[in-house]
This record gives sequence, structure tokens and C-alpha cells, in this order.
Amino acid sequence: MKHNLAITSILLVIFLLSQFLGIAIVYNYIDVQKSAETGKTEFEALPIGERPQMDEQFSYIPIIIMVIVGTFLVLLLMKYNLQWVWKLWFLVAVVLALIVAFTAFIPAKYALFGALVFGAWKIFKPNFWVQNFTELFVYGGLAAIFVPVFNLWSVSVLLILISIYDAYAVWKSKHMITLAQSQTKSKIFAGLLIPYVMKKGKLSWPKAKEKNKITEVATANKTVSASKKARMAMLGGGDMAFPLLFAGTVLKQWGLWPSLIIPFFALLGLGALLFWAQEKKFYPAMPFISAGCFLGLGVAWVLA
Repeated sequence: MKHNLAITSILLVIFLLSQFLGIAIVYNYIDVQKSAETGKTEFEALPIGERPQMDEQFSYIPIIIMVIVGTFLVLLLMKYNLQWVWKLWFLVAVVLALIVAFTAFIPAKYALFGALVFGAWKIFKPNFWVQNFTELFVYGGLAAIFVPVFNLWSVSVLLILISIYDAYAVWKSKHMITLAQSQTKSKIFAGLLIPYVMKKGKLSWPKAKEKNKITEVATANKTVSASKKARMAMLGGGDMAFPLLFAGTVLKQWGLWPSLIIPFFALLGLGALLFWAQEKKFYPAMPFISAGCFLGLGVAWVLA
């Protein structure tokens, strides 16, 4: 088992909550009147501008390219110690996603204020509560941006490709492990962070001088080294974003109730990995989560 039962349970509960909250965000962007007129799901405009223009059948191509290029750009920034560029880039991305997410529930001007406050707080004064609170909303905001450019075919291909890439990046090239280590070093992590020991909500990041106190901790989709004092369970942003894109696309094409089935099966895939995984080994999570998503799609199709 990758973590103890308490930590594993917390990760799974927050993961499931992020999926349902993300579906709610996407659902609130549906233009009901226009959808009734056209006979297909139409979405309202975003508060940050137009959505990217992509062919629904092939939208997985630019997305997978962006994931790969983005990963190597971050690695390049870390290699040359340009952490301030990474922090600025991450801040902008978080704020934009939060604006979209918050606007699904509150007026845009309040959403902008909240996104700026929580985005800056997350980057410059991180703690357990702000880190995980913002992660709950960020991927719903991304889903509201990108779900409209997918159909079930393209999002299914995306899950397959991202699962293959994840497995390669963890087990073969291992650059995803390097990325997780680099994010930890910069004290900025895209994903959930659950510390084993928490003092007043603060996140204890591993320090360079603690390199001799090595243990294994779960990260994004894998495991990285950190000090025992700073041991944290981590679930990467991609492991939350991609199943949510899948569920959002099911919402778009099949409706609300079928989409609510997907998170439970994505949870089943993630849970199976966390319970089956050994503590000191590296594992990609997306193959397991994607398998759960496809199983959930089959169940939704049978029940539809």
C-alpha cells in the first residue's frame, strides 16, 4: 500500500470531490436556451476570452502536444534555475483557471478578486488549506475551457495517449519523476498535497541539506525522494484534470446523470493503484484512472 489508510482515504475523498465540483462548473457553463434551440449542448462564453478553436475529432493532438512541450519547458526552466519564470507562468495559469471556475458560481468581478487573492496566496505563502482548496477548482476551470472542443472519440483517444505517455515518462525515461522533484524544490506543485505531519496547516518542503534523510513519498503519478520530516502524499494535477475532461465530455454528449458515474470509476482505478502499489516503487496513475473511466463509460452506456 502506497500510504497508510488515513492518508489514502483523504486523497481519494478530495479527488472525488474535485471531480464532482468540476462537473458542476462545466454544467453551469451550459447555455440552456441556446442548447434547446440547436438540439446540442452549447456553452456560454468564458470570462477570460474565447476558447481555443479546435476540430472536435482531432482536438487530442494539440492537447497532447501542449502537455509534452509544457513538461519539457518546465524541466528546462528548472535546469537553468529560472524558477521565477516558472512561478510567474504557474501564477498566471492558476489565476485564469480560478477566474473561470469561480465565475460559474459568482459574478465575474468577485471571481477575479478571489482568483487573484488565492492565486497569489498559493504561490507565495503556500499552506495545506490553500493548496488543496485551489486545486479543487483549478481543473474544473480548465474543463470548462476545453470540454467544448472534445467529443467522446477525441477525449477517449486523449486518455489512451496520455496513459501511454505517463507510463513511458515514469517507467522508461523517468523525466516525470524529475519534474515532480523540480516542482518540490521550487515549492510549487500542481496537484494535491497531503502532509503526514502538519503544523498549523503549513507545508514542510524538503530542504537541500536534508538529502541524507531519504525516504519514498508518492507524487503526481509516481514516487520521489524527500526527507522524513517533509513526507507528503501527492496527487498530480494531470491525474485530476484528464478524468474530469472525460466526465465533462460525457456530460456534453450524454447529459448530467451519466457523467456523474464516471468519477466513481475513476476513483476505483486510482484507489486500486494506491492500495496495490508498493511504497518504494514508481507508478504512473493515468493508466489505472483511464481504465476506470472507460469502465464507467460502459456502465453509463448500459444504464442510459
